[in-house]
Amino acid sequence: MTPSILVLSVLGLAIVGYFLGRRRALQAAARDGVKLHSLPGYYGQSVALFTAVPAFFLLGTWLFLQPIAIESSISGKIPDSAIADAGARSLVMVDVRRIAKGVSLLIEQGDVTENELSDMSADVTNVRAQLATVGVALGSDVSPVVFEAAKEYRSIELSGDFVRNIAVFLVALGFGFWAWARVQPRMRARNISETFVLALLMGSSMVAILTTVGIVGSLLFESVAFFKLYPAEDFFLSTTWNPQFRGGSDLGFLPLLWGTFYVSFVALALAVPVGLMIALYLAEYAGTTLRGFAKPAIEMLAGIPTIVYGLFALITVGPFLRDWIAQPLGLGTSSSSVMTAGLVMGVMLIPFISSLSDDIINAVPQAMRDGSYGLGATKSETIRRVLLPAALPGIVGAFLLAASRAIGETMIVVMGAGAAAQLGLNPFEAMTTVTVKIVSQLTGDTEFASPETLVAFALGLTLFVFTLCLNILALYIVRKYREQYE
Repeated sequence: MTPSILVLSVLGLAIVGYFLGRRRALQAAARDGVKLHSLPGYYGQSVALFTAVPAFFLLGTWLFLQPIAIESSISGKIPDSAIADAGARSLVMVDVRRIAKGVSLLIEQGDVTENELSDMSADVTNVRAQLATVGVALGSDVSPVVFEAAKEYRSIELSGDFVRNIAVFLVALGFGFWAWARVQPRMRARNISETFVLALLMGSSMVAILTTVGIVGSLLFESVAFFKLYPAEDFFLSTTWNPQFRGGSDLGFLPLLWGTFYVSFVALALAVPVGLMIALYLAEYAGTTLRGFAKPAIEMLAGIPTIVYGLFALITVGPFLRDWIAQPLGLGTSSSSVMTAGLVMGVMLIPFISSLSDDIINAVPQAMRDGSYGLGATKSETIRRVLLPAALPGIVGAFLLAASRAIGETMIVVMGAGAAAQLGLNPFEAMTTVTVKIVSQLTGDTEFASPETLVAFALGLTLFVFTLCLNILALYIVRKYREQYE
């Protein structure tokens, strides 16, 4: 039984428990001649919750721990002599899991029976071709040791799934029966349901925090492994980025950081003033008809895929800047440049700034506008001295959102700015960013334990720290200069 079918089965038991709990409460109230403390539906909800929640908790925990336990058990049984590189044991376990999954698919489709599975070990060179028929592609022929490990992995996994299904059903039935048996008219069923809702809301509020902790933890763990292989001072202080997957790489971070901030600066230099002026015009000057047409039209820019912006930069903007500005002025001959990526990215960021700033400006109380006009201020003076200070926190938040989007953009930079990691001031030269190199270092057949691959995590962690510092600086500026109104 797959986890999805198991979830549906538990939900079915919870629905049955709901009606049984509701019926038991009504019958008990009629028999004893007393009034129910809560509505009948709350009694059913309490039984359904005690049926489903413990079972789902057990199922989630089991699904998380079972692969770890199986992999730990199987990995210890694979001898080092069966692995070309001891550091590639994790890669061997990836093949073990894929082979085990492929064998299960072959058996489900009827291509192989359980009895024939034991004979497959005699002809392991044919396993690769058989697995390819079910969509499992392997880079090389399967060795006997790896295939036997995959068979054992599948056997343990099937046994674990069987035990899991029984355990989840028993937990659902046991807690459901216990909750049904304790239903009585004076039971505070409503409090139980509301407590569950409160716990659900608290858990939801922790998702963002736990996600951030998980992201930082994963980046930090792999970054520590990278700095054990590559000197930290060379990474942070070197001005040369030249990865060589055969060894002897120069992995200086500064050219990538410069390219990231240079492209982002060009993008924000276009997006911030244009977006803010659009927001001010729509909020304070535009009529209802024009606003109803212009705002949705501008927000449509946010829905265009970034790959489309990248093609626009590659085919239209880049050649235009090269032929009409860069070459006549002797500034460059390439269509891929910082200016190309920055301008196109700035157009992409305009709706983020204009839409959010427009909403923030409209949220300023009308009484503040009327008071300013009553004192003789003009519309422009009211905007400059009343509306903008009042809306400053929201506007800065819009700028931060746009800056984060600019720093994390990849496709536009790949197609518009090129992939040259260099330090320079000429905006018509090709450069690259941190995000582009993270993608390039994690693609290909490079061993995951090499410095050339692990550097991607160091790049991600460093970029995360920089953006965090920018957010803290912006928060300080907002708290110092914003004006509060009662």
